[in-house]
Amino acid sequence: MSAGLIIKAISGEYTVILPNQQSIICKPRGLFRHHEKSPIVGDVVDINETERVIMSIHPRKNCLERPTIANVDKVFLVFSVIEPDLNLNLLDRLLSIIEYQDIDIVIIFTKLDLLSNNQNIASVKEYYQELGYRIYQNDDPDFINNIKNEVNQHICVVAGQSGVGKSTLLNFINPELKIKTNVISTALNRGKHTTSHVELIKIADGWLADTPGFGIADFEEIDLLTLSHTFREFYQASSLCKFSQCTHIDEPGCEVKRLIGTNHILVTRYQNYLLFAKEIKETKKNKY
Repeated sequence: MSAGLIIKAISGEYTVILPNQQSIICKPRGLFRHHEKSPIVGDVVDINETERVIMSIHPRKNCLERPTIANVDKVFLVFSVIEPDLNLNLLDRLLSIIEYQDIDIVIIFTKLDLLSNNQNIASVKEYYQELGYRIYQNDDPDFINNIKNEVNQHICVVAGQSGVGKSTLLNFINPELKIKTNVISTALNRGKHTTSHVELIKIADGWLADTPGFGIADFEEIDLLTLSHTFREFYQASSLCKFSQCTHIDEPGCEVKRLIGTNHILVTRYQNYLLFAKEIKETKKNKY
């Protein structure tokens, strides 16, 4: 019996890499079907090397549903600043949902070379950095080394809109991959997905997953108070709100709304928060 990491899953076959870097394609025991728990990429599993069978799954520290991957240490949110344009609504949405999952977040901005003036991007970058997020730009001379250092010793996921440069990023980090990339549709201002399955790719002493789309973009498990806590600056300011469980919407004496009025909180952040709060209310209403 040996323990290994699942790095790829296609059509019921799982590629497991062992500590000696040997990879073995295995199938799971039929037992998993009865327990309604299937192995997924990122799982640490015990395998029978002779029979090439997955015998058991080690406990997971987390599990994402879309993409389906376990034991994630970091999520790299890749956002282009143009073609497609920077989507702050999607950025705030993913930040909130991943904060709820308690997974470390790294933001990557791409395509800055296509901008004639990056002043607005610089101010946005500064704001999110002040919140504590690590941000990298693909026009930085140390960009690739910085990303490799972030991946080292971790399991990481690359996520973002289609066409923002996720596959290009992976090709830069590891030129041997030669992942197919597609051009942007000028009509739709977005690209096509070029990845059809989740696979962990070896980067230095860590693993980086390209995904066929990051679909955990809903707030199904999150209530209004929890949502407010996933916005770092809201949570920090909430101790000065009049009400201890202020949701920063209609309550009087709200410190968050005061800070918005004095331009200490980015207006787009609050506007997006209100949209997410409305979405949660409507979801709860329709559910019951």
